[in-house]
Amino acid sequence: MEWTKEQRYRTMDEVSKEEIEALAKQVNRCPWRQSFHIQPVTGLLNDPNGFSYFNGEYHLFYQWFPLGPVHGLKHWYHTKSKDLVLWENVGMAIKPSNEFDCHGVYSGSGIEHDGKLYFMYTGNTRDDEWVRHPFQCLAVMSPDGSIVKMEEPVIKEVPRGYTDHFRDPKVWKNGDHFYAVIGAQRENETGSVVLYRSWDLKDWQFAGEVKTGLDEGFGYMWECPDYFELDGQGIFLFSPQGLKAEGDSYQNIYQSGYVVGSPIDLEEIELKHGPFHELDHGFDFYAPQTTVDHLNRRILVGWMGLPEIDYPTDKHGWAHCLTIPRELTVKEGKLVQHPVAELTLLRGEKVETSQKVENESICLDNFEGDVYELQAEFSESTAEEFGLELRVGENEKTVIKYDAVAKKVVFDRTETGQSFGEEYGTVRKCKLEAEEISFRIFVDVSSVEVFVNDGEEVFTGRIFPGENSNGISVFARGGHTNVKAVKWDLK
Repeated sequence: MEWTKEQRYRTMDEVSKEEIEALAKQVNRCPWRQSFHIQPVTGLLNDPNGFSYFNGEYHLFYQWFPLGPVHGLKHWYHTKSKDLVLWENVGMAIKPSNEFDCHGVYSGSGIEHDGKLYFMYTGNTRDDEWVRHPFQCLAVMSPDGSIVKMEEPVIKEVPRGYTDHFRDPKVWKNGDHFYAVIGAQRENETGSVVLYRSWDLKDWQFAGEVKTGLDEGFGYMWECPDYFELDGQGIFLFSPQGLKAEGDSYQNIYQSGYVVGSPIDLEEIELKHGPFHELDHGFDFYAPQTTVDHLNRRILVGWMGLPEIDYPTDKHGWAHCLTIPRELTVKEGKLVQHPVAELTLLRGEKVETSQKVENESICLDNFEGDVYELQAEFSESTAEEFGLELRVGENEKTVIKYDAVAKKVVFDRTETGQSFGEEYGTVRKCKLEAEEISFRIFVDVSSVEVFVNDGEEVFTGRIFPGENSNGISVFARGGHTNVKAVKWDLK
């Protein structure tokens, strides 16, 4: 189906109850609906927004086009949780309703202030010639969950020297001031991020462009910036668009990554940092956002999807989901990602095995499944390559392995079932030198998230196997390996 501009920009007031109910039925019949991931009730989900711990609960919002698996008139949808595991769909949170967000409530962030949760987001508008003009807007949620927009934007103008690609404010507080980083594009069409300062979240002053050590041509737009400090270091997350593939790096249509350095100098507006690292080496990861909770943990959630790619769920009326929440720590200048501890609450029946594998592939008895957590440790290996085959069926498998010759972790979905996005390749790799290799893997109905060596590297990908593809195998080629594996069914 080819969506017209008129179809993409209908308001919900123009949509009948019967149309929504019919779409919901179509979505719920989809064989690839997830089990423990946040996913849209209908339509398209993209960027996580407003991620906050407030009033005893985690609140997470996401970009939402309710009417189909395409990018159209965006809203914020609200889901919440007490434990980061069981999520309750609250419903529509912020919808386009005035001249400053009439073509979409775009991405933004949340921060608690004076007993309320403040959201700063980008309002998208288009003129008669379909030329974009963004506004940075404010909405406030009370403890009872009601949300009220401010009538006027808090930032009306794009600063001089930048295009109208100006969006995705992320707010934090330092001392008596609030600060916001906003993704921006210079007039020479290169990516950057700018800094604003406020006393009260309502009156914002332009402070300047954040000086970094990255080349001016490092992408043509920096989306979804996020700055925070962890273990005394300054961390800057962002999603640069327009990076060219280099070896195993930057293989997706768009990237997400970070730099680690000294805390940002808010007077000189400068961030001194080390090299850029990709956050996730898999196929489907973009626009991550973090929050800090009551336990002082820095927690990240990403969009498990990418723009401008057709997914097999599209024909069922929906697209995309969010990753599991990941706790961030810093180790030797890099971020380490751990699945949040609460996810063990999902664990059900357990099976385990320990065996030596040599020049063979062994199907693990009683390990079958399509929704599970799997931990596998490989040691004393002489094999040239070894690893796991997941969701194994007739002519189907998803491969997670270690290439000991090249010293690389490999995620291969070439034979994973229904194919998609093949123009960007079906294999992802990253360098990792280690004597022992461990994988902690979360498998849902249509996704895989792989945490390598306690989260030193991460691979995320959507997969769409057949309904009978649920076997699990271990293998070694060119030698042997010892493997210990534990699997839990997830509730």
